[in-house]
Amino acid sequence: MKKKDFMEKLLDGEEVEWKPLGAKNIGEFIRGGGLQKKDFTDVGVGCIHYGQIYTYYGTSANKTKTFVSEEFAKKARKAKSGDLVIATTSENDEDVCKAVAWLGDEDIAISSDACIYRHTLNPKYVSYFFQTEEFQKQKRPYITGTKVRRVNADKLSKILIPIPSREVQTEIVRILDNFTELTAELTAELTAELTARKKQYSYYRDQLLSFEEGEVEWKSLGEDIKLQRGKRLIKSQLEESGKYAVYQNSMTPLGYYHESNVKSNTTFIISAGAAGEIGYSDVDFWAADDVYFLLTPDNINSKFLYYFLLTKKHKILAQVRRASIPRLSRKVVEKLLIPIPSPTEQERIVTILDKFDTLTNSISEGLPKEIELRQKQYEYYRDLLLSFPKAKVEA
Repeated sequence: MKKKDFMEKLLDGEEVEWKPLGAKNIGEFIRGGGLQKKDFTDVGVGCIHYGQIYTYYGTSANKTKTFVSEEFAKKARKAKSGDLVIATTSENDEDVCKAVAWLGDEDIAISSDACIYRHTLNPKYVSYFFQTEEFQKQKRPYITGTKVRRVNADKLSKILIPIPSREVQTEIVRILDNFTELTAELTAELTAELTARKKQYSYYRDQLLSFEEGEVEWKSLGEDIKLQRGKRLIKSQLEESGKYAVYQNSMTPLGYYHESNVKSNTTFIISAGAAGEIGYSDVDFWAADDVYFLLTPDNINSKFLYYFLLTKKHKILAQVRRASIPRLSRKVVEKLLIPIPSPTEQERIVTILDKFDTLTNSISEGLPKEIELRQKQYEYYRDLLLSFPKAKVEA
C-alpha cells in the first residue's frame, strides 16, 4: 500500500483540517463521577468503570460488563450512544487515555477517573484515533503524577485530531473494522496452534517417562541424588550483564556474576518465590540461596531427571507452602520417587525429548513472533489511515 496513492484516492482532493478535540462544534469533555466497584449490581442500568476500559473493552462496545441500580443511575454522570468513554487515570502511560466508543442504545453510568467525550464525529473513528502513535505523542506532555498517571480532561481538549469528511471517516472505520477482525482471527489461529503443540509435546514426554511396575528400579530422589542449596549474593554484587546468570527466586535471571557455583548440565528447582519451578542449564551458572541444584551420580542422567521432574510438576507445586513468600521444602523434593532405567535408555529418552523440545521451542518462539508481527502490521496500517498532512490547523 503506497501512502500517497491510497490517501489521495481516499480523499479525492479533499483538504483535511486538524482541530482541537475540544473545539467549538467538535466536542466537549464531561467528567465522570461517583461510581465505584461497590456500587455494581447484577442487573440494572449499564455502567463502565475506568479500570475496565483497559482490561475488558476494545475499540467500541454496545453492551456493558457491569450494572448499577436505577436509583444510583439517576444521579450518575452518563454517556450517551456515540460518546467516547476515556480512562483518565492509570498506573502506566500506555493505558492512560484509553477509550471505548459507546454504541449501545441506552445511556450508561460512568465512574470517576474517567470522562465522557461528546462530539460530532464518527465515534469509532475517534476511538481508533486514540490508539494511534500520533495521539500518544500529543498525549505524553500532558501526563502528570508518579505512581498514578493522569491526564486532565482540560488538557485532552487541546489534542489535535484530523477531521476529514463524514464519508471518509466512515470508510476509514470500515477498513479498520475489517482489518481488526482479520487480525483477531489470525491471532486466534496462531495461539490455538501454539497451545496444541505444547499439549502434544507434554503428551509424548509423559508417555516416554511412564514405566510399568517392575520395568525399572524406583528410588526416592534423596537416596542417590545430592540436593544442594545455592549461596545468596547481595544486590550490590550483581551485574547487569556478565558471564554467569544468577538464579534466585524465579526462572528469570536476577542478574549476572563473574563467577559460577554450579556446573553446566545441571537440573535445579526454585525453592522460594516461584517455588516449584524446574530448570536445567547447559552452561555454568550461579545458584542463590532460594535454589536447590541436583547433583546426580554416574548412573543418572541429569537431563533425564529434569524431564522426569517436569512430569511431576503439578505434584511438586501442590506441596508448596503458600504464605507471604511461597516455599518448597527440601524434604518434599527428596521424597519424590524417580525411575532409574539403564543409562542407555535414559540417553535414548533424552535424545527424543530434546528433539521435541527443540521443535516446540522453535514453534513457541516463532508463533508469538508471528502474532507480534501481525499486531505491528495492523498498527502500521491503522496509523497510516489516520495520518493526514498538518498544513492546516484550526483552533
